[in-house]
Amino acid sequence: MTSSANPQPKSQVDDASAKWVLAVSVLGSSLGFIDSSVVNVALPAIQDDLSAGLASIQWVANGYMLTLASFILLGGALGDRLGTLRAFRIGLTIFVAASVGCALSFSVQSLVAARLIQGAGAALLVPTSLALISQAYTGEARGKAIGTWSAAGGVLMALGPPLGGWMVDHASWRSIFFINVPIAALALLLSFKIVRGQARDASRRLDIPGSVLAVLALGCMTYGLIELGQGAMLAGSALLATSVPLMASFIYVEARSSAPIMPLRLFRDRNFAGSNALTAILYGGLGGAIFMLPFVLIKVHHYSPTEAGAAFLPLSIILGLGSRLAGGVAGKVGRRLPLIVGPTITTVGFAMLALSAQMPSYWTSYLPGLVLIGIGMTIAIPALTTTVFDSAPDADSGAASGINNAFARSGGLLAVAALGIAFGRSDLSSLSEQNLSNAYTVVMWFAALAAALSAVCAAATITSETENRPHEAPRKRTPATPVS
Repeated sequence: MTSSANPQPKSQVDDASAKWVLAVSVLGSSLGFIDSSVVNVALPAIQDDLSAGLASIQWVANGYMLTLASFILLGGALGDRLGTLRAFRIGLTIFVAASVGCALSFSVQSLVAARLIQGAGAALLVPTSLALISQAYTGEARGKAIGTWSAAGGVLMALGPPLGGWMVDHASWRSIFFINVPIAALALLLSFKIVRGQARDASRRLDIPGSVLAVLALGCMTYGLIELGQGAMLAGSALLATSVPLMASFIYVEARSSAPIMPLRLFRDRNFAGSNALTAILYGGLGGAIFMLPFVLIKVHHYSPTEAGAAFLPLSIILGLGSRLAGGVAGKVGRRLPLIVGPTITTVGFAMLALSAQMPSYWTSYLPGLVLIGIGMTIAIPALTTTVFDSAPDADSGAASGINNAFARSGGLLAVAALGIAFGRSDLSSLSEQNLSNAYTVVMWFAALAAALSAVCAAATITSETENRPHEAPRKRTPATPVS
């Protein structure tokens, strides 16, 4: 997945403070990486402690993804308007305050509200954390700094699930939100060692109407799918129907805005349009699968949260450490082949997980599927990053990156919202082990179908080389961010 940093003017950060920029950026980014990889492992414990039904648990995950997906496009522009360092600190403060709210929640409604605010903070924190590096370093030093940032994200992503599971086992699910406080405090303290950051651009226009319409459209889609999964056919259908004119209005506003959060002209390039469609489909399947797996491991096979978190380690390690190697391979064979082969391997991995629901042994059932998913996604992600950046002009690289992030988040958001349909209108809190296994199998088969469709999408839309831009000099590309 591509990062969401916006292109910035030449750095104004002093050399003496550059080392602090890297530390601050890694710490800030780690909040998003840890949160996204830990919360899914804690969801079964949250469901039990708060006596939450399926729809409520879906909103615990989706509340965060909804505001993050909707506002991440605005986050980069807001960083330009406020100044990157100032915007980073604001995003950090919002995120950590919402994390405390999550930890102190004693009802699922208050937890969902805090998660909505947390996602909005992340939408400002995520793009500005990497933009700080882009502004502080130039040339070869920038590449090394971004490589360090990417590697740190991979390590944190790998450590997140087992650490989170251990904390749920030995403290409570609330501890996974409290851990954000010392990390954020250290990042905020070190940020004051940065002498100065990019100056604010008060003239930068913000696309508030587009952002509001994006939230409303995605919110209605999400709520409608959850209601359909609960058996509320009338309400669900009405919400989905409402999302159509809202999305049409969003497109209308974006087409006429002088500063759109989603420049529609970028979609005239078939590679850009195809890579974003592929992203939404592939990450949708992955999001639904990652949501379901901890429930089956914990509630059917009686894993502890620590064991369930450790079960994700092979996937996390392959994704975190393999992207750089896969990026070199993609540079030699072109982008089209990895975008076909990667999702195809991922399809086989999801199919293996679909067949594993009744198998008690992790090593012969879940592990092979997770390894194949990790290999497939690792092959696909660098090629996807390359395609997105190569298919957009340099001046629009920040917007292109943000759009791809938004498509990835939205795909996972809608997939998790639709999970209730797989449960056959049954509530998670009252499902038998057999029914939960059946629902898990359905979700994994749909994830396999999504991965297969993304491979077909790549075959139909992605060209092998950048024939449409033969005279452009090679651009520096931002490494793919770890999968969240």
